[in-house]
Amino acid sequence: MTTRTPFIAGNWKMNTNIEEAVALIKTMQPQLNKIQGVEKVLCPPYIALNAAKGIIRGSTVKLGAQNMFYEEKGAFTGEISTHMLQDLCDYVIIGHSERRQYFGETNELVNKKLKAAVQHNLKPILCIGETSEENEAGKTREVLGAQLINCADRLYFMSGMVIAYEPLWAIGTGKNASGDEANRTINFIRQFISRLHGSGIANTARILYGGSVTASNIAEFMRQPDIDGALVGGASLKADDFVSIVRQASEIKGL
Repeated sequence: MTTRTPFIAGNWKMNTNIEEAVALIKTMQPQLNKIQGVEKVLCPPYIALNAAKGIIRGSTVKLGAQNMFYEEKGAFTGEISTHMLQDLCDYVIIGHSERRQYFGETNELVNKKLKAAVQHNLKPILCIGETSEENEAGKTREVLGAQLINCADRLYFMSGMVIAYEPLWAIGTGKNASGDEANRTINFIRQFISRLHGSGIANTARILYGGSVTASNIAEFMRQPDIDGALVGGASLKADDFVSIVRQASEIKGL
């Protein structure tokens, strides 16, 4: 049996200015640094990444960006390139449902971003998930399979990619999948990866659950055999809650 290091990431989305982000990290970081056996990643807004890097330097906490563009430089007003991020971050979130839903990101665009990230030594956190309508129509596996085929080259996994299963109907709604339900879907994802790239890659791939994850329900997910962690939204903006989520992940699955 392959042992996978648990992974908890906090996605702060469009919240906090630099001062607020610094204060939040300074509150969290000493407590997070004491928790072993879990990979911990914070994803503040772009504007706070440089300040955040200074605070967490030498700690066990890592940084991630919330998005990136696939070109290294050029006339792309408002975009952030891999070249700009590679000295600040270890990880980058790619294909988040909010990017797909509000900004029209396609599987093809996500694939270009994945390729660019890996080429510049950024580890992707690839987000996949289905809508409420797709879920109710029984199309969850069909949708996830299409997203994985288009966005999951073998190279990406070998470069340390993490996958976050985030059903759109559970993001920011307070409605989350049950532990059993999430585990069944994540097991499907793992088996799909196995068919694409072999059981070795599938068994080492870290697959997270995301969607209204809280300190109250994280244990339900971490007790599932195929769930390796969580991509946390709103609860990651509350220091005590996020520290509790990481601590519970360590107690249940920490290495």
